[in-house]
Amino acid sequence: MNLHQKTPDQLSRIFLALAHPVRRKILSSLTERNASVQELAEPFDISLVAIIKHLKILEKGGLIKMDKVGQLRMSYFQPEPLKEADAWMKDYRQFWDESFDKLDEYIVEHKKKEKNDESTTNQ
Repeated sequence: MNLHQKTPDQLSRIFLALAHPVRRKILSSLTERNASVQELAEPFDISLVAIIKHLKILEKGGLIKMDKVGQLRMSYFQPEPLKEADAWMKDYRQFWDESFDKLDEYIVEHKKKEKNDESTTNQ
């Protein structure tokens, strides 16, 4: 199978959607309130077409839902996919927590050893 034809899994689409700062800002804005494409575009110095492309990536990631309401295209935050990303990162969070605990232990032991070495040298 050609790699370019392979369909990305949902987790890949979620992380792709979160990978760009404009999309993260849009998502953050949508956590506060639903908004139209025009409202979402206001804080950015990019074209409406670019905003729509960002919204489509967020939608493919399942992080937003878009509906046409009259003449407006409204966007709505969908938090469920973030649970999937959080679950995936949980194992790595545990790894890093354990690594930092080991680093703390090493630093404490290293400082004790240095103190002992100093007191032995000073005698």
